[in-house]
Amino acid sequence: MNYTLNLVGHNKKNLYFCPKPYTITLQPKMSAQNTNESVFDQMNAYGHQKIVFCSDPDTGLKAIIAIHDTTLGPALGGTRMWAYKSEADALNDVLRLSKSMTYKASIAGLNLGGGKAVIIGNSHKDKTEALLRKFGRFIKNLNGEFITAEEVGTNPKDMEYIRMETQHVLGVPETIGGSGDPSPITALGVFMGIKAAVKELYGNDSLTGKSVVVQGIGHVGENLVRLLRDENAMVYVSDLNDERTGQVAKKYGAQAVSNNTIFDLDADIYSPCALGATINAQTIDKLKFSIIAGSANNQLEDEFIQGRILLEKGILFAPDYVINAGGVINCYSELMGFSKKRTLQLTENIYEATRNVIKLSKAENISTIEAANRIAEKRILDIKKVKSTY
Repeated sequence: MNYTLNLVGHNKKNLYFCPKPYTITLQPKMSAQNTNESVFDQMNAYGHQKIVFCSDPDTGLKAIIAIHDTTLGPALGGTRMWAYKSEADALNDVLRLSKSMTYKASIAGLNLGGGKAVIIGNSHKDKTEALLRKFGRFIKNLNGEFITAEEVGTNPKDMEYIRMETQHVLGVPETIGGSGDPSPITALGVFMGIKAAVKELYGNDSLTGKSVVVQGIGHVGENLVRLLRDENAMVYVSDLNDERTGQVAKKYGAQAVSNNTIFDLDADIYSPCALGATINAQTIDKLKFSIIAGSANNQLEDEFIQGRILLEKGILFAPDYVINAGGVINCYSELMGFSKKRTLQLTENIYEATRNVIKLSKAENISTIEAANRIAEKRILDIKKVKSTY
């Protein structure tokens, strides 16, 4: 959905959208995909509480903060920096990601709500200290309703800049009291999710001799490759950066493959660890894998459609927000002052959380993503009842 936003004479640098009777005019751009949906329509469709548009011409900052639900606690979500093709794409991404964070925290048993932020720009060219610190000021103005951490396009050093302007940021370097890079913990959670899925299909959770395609070998992907190879899995690695693909393959004894040939492979497990929507109308009929389990967010282009097709094809999908919760667990531990041992225990619980999703899916003959959603939504509704009484 494409649109332009007209704010005649508006002198505010940040714009808040809440589902309240504020008057604003949205003029849709003419396009073949135009559905004439307003921002409020999209908020209501996803169930969001608040959207904050952040603009600062002096630093070049253009960002969107989406707060989905705070029933369980303050909204926690990483800040992604990406060169989106359009502002509409950025908005759609932050809405989907923030809703996933609500469900991720709920199913992991954390007292956190869901939120997310995106900064529109090239993280290699447009990122500056001033831009990040200005973004930190916008987070500060939310008074703890939103807490951020690193995501695609950001890192612990970026969080350190944001921390200069607000305390509502996690994942800062360990040298200044933070938990540092959450990638190893995120990878461990995905690894536990893979083992839970393998247990369901093969009767035991050993990965020895199993073949796994890891697509996207950033920090999480590389740590996952290490864990898989330590358990003697046969690993294929793929990344848009051919040089890095070769380096990681050589380092861990994996096999490098081209992104274009992934869906030609007859492997046991597909583990997408880059951006989402790789399971879509164009790819789903090509799948030869028995299990899909990776760290990427929103792996299904359409949860309902692709979720049902995977169920009918007998492909076991470990919902992304269930098994990639290690990162948010790591941040939650930093927030609560938990030890590394407790963080590992919470992350290893992803194994049982995944098993519970699979059990409900089988019992109700529903897709695993539908099963995960039911479990997450039930906890939120239960806690709403608790909070409605005194």
